[in-house]
Amino acid sequence: MIRFALTLAVLAGAADAQSVKLSADEIATLLTGNTAVGTWEGNAYRQYFDADGSTIYAQEGARSARGSWRVEGEEYQSIWASDTEWEGWLVMEYAGQWFWVSKITPPTPFDVVEGQELVVQ
Repeated sequence: MIRFALTLAVLAGAADAQSVKLSADEIATLLTGNTAVGTWEGNAYRQYFDADGSTIYAQEGARSARGSWRVEGEEYQSIWASDTEWEGWLVMEYAGQWFWVSKITPPTPFDVVEGQELVVQ
């Protein structure tokens, strides 16, 4: 009986789940001083977002990249040394999971770790 009730509760929650686009303030609060952890194009990564607008992108077995980040409109944006223009992504939340979303990439999930955690401890 308990298992049945839990299953119904989970199904009801899933039916009610909706994706939510974060506002500029919510994106800044989520990322500032924290590290995003996920997989991008098949590679595990960690990216730290400093309050001063600098960012560090790290992948195991590769050299770290330094760039800049900002929130413009309702997008997270970054620029790297080799880029000539800022690139932007929406940040969405769905069922407790964060996603990077753009017009050219599928929604890509990520987690957020508090503080600068570029090295797995």
